[in-house]
Amino acid sequence: MIQQQFAEYAVEVLKNDEKVVGLAVAGSWLTNEIDEFSDLDLILITKENVSNDKEKMLEYAYRFGNLLSGFTGEHVGEPRLLICLYDNSLLHVDIKFLTPDEFDKRIENPALLLDRNGELQKILDETKAKLPYPDFQWIEDRFWIWVHYALLKIGRGEYFEAMDFFGFLRMVVFGPLLHMKNGNLPRGVRRVETQLQREDFEKLKGTIANYDRVSLVRTLENSIELYKELREKLFDRNVNLQGETENRVMEFLKEIKEKD
Repeated sequence: MIQQQFAEYAVEVLKNDEKVVGLAVAGSWLTNEIDEFSDLDLILITKENVSNDKEKMLEYAYRFGNLLSGFTGEHVGEPRLLICLYDNSLLHVDIKFLTPDEFDKRIENPALLLDRNGELQKILDETKAKLPYPDFQWIEDRFWIWVHYALLKIGRGEYFEAMDFFGFLRMVVFGPLLHMKNGNLPRGVRRVETQLQREDFEKLKGTIANYDRVSLVRTLENSIELYKELREKLFDRNVNLQGETENRVMEFLKEIKEKD
């Protein structure tokens, strides 16, 4: 696979660089799910901080191959990430630049490709990965206000905004919760096509709307039904349900339907 070839070459490039502590790989590499459509998630650990200087990040990236373009990941809340596209063969590579002090904070245990003095393995042995799980109360406190927002957009005829809203719900609420229901890690809508039970996947598809008012309202009703099912299945009694807000929003939904 081109991902493995790229990673092996990166190790060769870095192994004599005294500024480099090590190189690790994460993502689908760890679960042996890499295919021709997979990107490559590298973690480059250096003695000194590199992530505060985009030009230094790019200098490393250029050393790994024929870099077409690269940009930093502020849009995903990770400015230490350099998102790259390489040619020959065309490959998407994410390179996260860390120092040893930052390496212990992680959501999974990466595979070490280069560990110059055993420092990185020691960090992995002494610390634990922590994948953030959905906060059920956080979701419940917001869900019905989000539904009201969608109804405002539908009522005003701003259908594109309403359609974007459903994508947001799938990424933040339905994808993670359905993954949890199916015993998976709550990683948005990643691989829902293969990792959800058929019934759950069909319900998730029910949150996809067409560009018309009737479809948007029906999709919102499907979304509410799905959320309440997941809430019943996953939430415990410590979650304070926003019953009054839910009731008023459902009344407003009825008003919007009656205007069709």
